[in-house]
Amino acid sequence: MCQLLPTRLNFSNQIRAHALAHSLLFDSQKFPERGSKLGTSSVEPNAIGFRYENKVFPDACQLFDEMSHWDVVSATKIISRFSGQNRHGETIYLFSKMLMLNIRPNEFTFGTVIPSSTALRGLGSGKQLHACAIKMGLHSNVFVGSAILDLYAKLSTIEEAERAFADTLEPNVVSYTTLIAGYLKKELFDVALGLFWAMPERNVVTWNAMVGGYSQTGQNEEAVNLFVQMLREGLVPNKSTLPCVISAAANIAAIGIGRSIHACAMKFLGKLDLFVGNSLVSFYAKCGSMEDSFLVFNKLPERNIVSWNALICGYAQNGRGREALRFFQKMKLTGIKPNSVTLLGVLLACNHVGLLDEGYSYFNETRENDPSMLKPEHYGCMVDLLARAGRFEEAERFICDLPFHPGVGFWKALLGGCQIHSNMRLAELVARKILALDPGDVSSYVMLANAHSAAGRWQDAIMIRQEMKERGMIRVPGCSWIEVENRIHVFVTADRKHNEMDEIYMVLRIFYEHVTERTKLPIF
Repeated sequence: MCQLLPTRLNFSNQIRAHALAHSLLFDSQKFPERGSKLGTSSVEPNAIGFRYENKVFPDACQLFDEMSHWDVVSATKIISRFSGQNRHGETIYLFSKMLMLNIRPNEFTFGTVIPSSTALRGLGSGKQLHACAIKMGLHSNVFVGSAILDLYAKLSTIEEAERAFADTLEPNVVSYTTLIAGYLKKELFDVALGLFWAMPERNVVTWNAMVGGYSQTGQNEEAVNLFVQMLREGLVPNKSTLPCVISAAANIAAIGIGRSIHACAMKFLGKLDLFVGNSLVSFYAKCGSMEDSFLVFNKLPERNIVSWNALICGYAQNGRGREALRFFQKMKLTGIKPNSVTLLGVLLACNHVGLLDEGYSYFNETRENDPSMLKPEHYGCMVDLLARAGRFEEAERFICDLPFHPGVGFWKALLGGCQIHSNMRLAELVARKILALDPGDVSSYVMLANAHSAAGRWQDAIMIRQEMKERGMIRVPGCSWIEVENRIHVFVTADRKHNEMDEIYMVLRIFYEHVTERTKLPIF
């Protein structure tokens, strides 16, 4: 049969089945003289499926021990059933058992078992299976090749994925899509786009890979443009396409484009499912339109924790903390248990409207009843809440009592509070603390300079900025954008690249002159 190199297969679940698999893989190396042959069996695959679905066999080991006569069809069928139930450790074990029973796997067997190695992030076992497929002459089969390609694209280098693609005879749309997804994961956008347009055929899955890949790597405008191009090509988006492009539109606050995508969802899907609906609730919240966000939420046929989190966090991030807390109470009445995202939204809500006691109450309740829910960001919210309220001694004590080493972000939260309350003594100490942890942190210098300016200490502010200049520290310019007639206009500080720059500065000058006439400010 196939001689496999022994290796440690590091899987996190189904340890018993996996240990058996490793043992059998090792044994198959010790007995390379066993010939490859197709087994013969009177076992009916449908009967196997029936017995498995009715849970007669509690695990894969007992299943193969009770039925010793298998052929490649029946064995592959039961392997695919375990794989379909995400029982990947047992899937690997059953494949090893096949080898020990002298049953030669076919392309469908490899096409099932290799994805199980990928799901378990078992690159070592995946390479063993690849070697086995090569020895049996099946690695160039399109089903096997695509599975090997997916393994390397997700767990190894893009070069190995490219070699697997090159070894595949007559790659199909799945092969191309898998390699494209690998390029996008490595942020090789030009290569991915070139292969995408060079494909002999493209289907909705390929378009989804492109839109999703660009969206997940922060290329939001490109993701939206690809979606528009997809519609122009006459393809109908599905339930997987829409959440990706809605998320991309949300990240650039393109509410006009998002409304059009919402209309597409209603046109093509008929009604919103939970995933698309949740995406729209979050989209409108990120665009600041909480009325539309609540309208979508209210029309959802069902709601889960993600739905409630999108609404609660939306209200919190838009400064409507009391409404966020009101919906949090409503969520609890439905019986849905809050998670760490819910708690973060609640603490943000308390932060934005200055509800210190309520924030402390929610935090302490969680610390007592479910401490595992608390993450560093929750502790960071509490520091920010205390600092904004001017409770600096409590904030410092809170940081010192943290169950982990505080990062720069915690001290920045304290520095932000110092800036609000013009606590220059503590601000300087905290700023030096931040710079000791991260000497290249530009924002801390800026925050300290702004704090001096707010307190009227202009000379100190000038000294801080001079120190930044001497250190060669460059402030990242502020950026904003606005959507006009479905077109996104991006601006940065002292922008000189916008194609309507002259008109913009002319209007800005008019506004400034109007202000100076009323306030007698100097004109620069």
